[in-house]
Amino acid sequence: MSSDISTTHLISTSKQETQRQHDDLDPICVKVFEEKISGKLKVADRPDLRAALDYMRPGDMLTVQEADRLGRNLLEGLIMLNELFEQGVAVKILEGIAAGEHTERSLILDLALALAEDRRRDIVRKTRNGLESAARHGRTGGRPRVVDEDKRRAILARRAEGQSLREISRGVGVSLAVVHGEVAAAEAGVQRS
Repeated sequence: MSSDISTTHLISTSKQETQRQHDDLDPICVKVFEEKISGKLKVADRPDLRAALDYMRPGDMLTVQEADRLGRNLLEGLIMLNELFEQGVAVKILEGIAAGEHTERSLILDLALALAEDRRRDIVRKTRNGLESAARHGRTGGRPRVVDEDKRRAILARRAEGQSLREISRGVGVSLAVVHGEVAAAEAGVQRS
């Protein structure tokens, strides 16, 4: 192969996860494309993956951490592999069932993509079941709120005094987005818990 190119799809914003993938890929790749958006999106909606694919030339090798980084589902992953192989681009998978270098489709690659899709469906199902169970017990999912009742009162009082959202954000010590959400909820009459 003329060069070893990598695309990494760093869905996690965890610095540790990002660093681990860079540790694996930087020493073996000519260029690393880092993507911080979900692999569940269509290839067309993943600009860094598109850039990596556009960068590839016949004889290059696309390196990914795991097979599931190639597509959001089995069909998309298989289409991606077919396109790469037709262009003369090899694929190197560092971890998982299909770990190794591939220059053509094989049963092991197809199986790896099928397992990745099954794993995604299982995660979605478990997440949905967990949220439904929590809702039945009066709890909601998501991140904990950063605004307690004191901060909410301070935000709304400062807004009533005519302060801008940015001024309130700095004064109360929360992000502009949080201030905007609290003000918008108050204006819409939504009760925050």
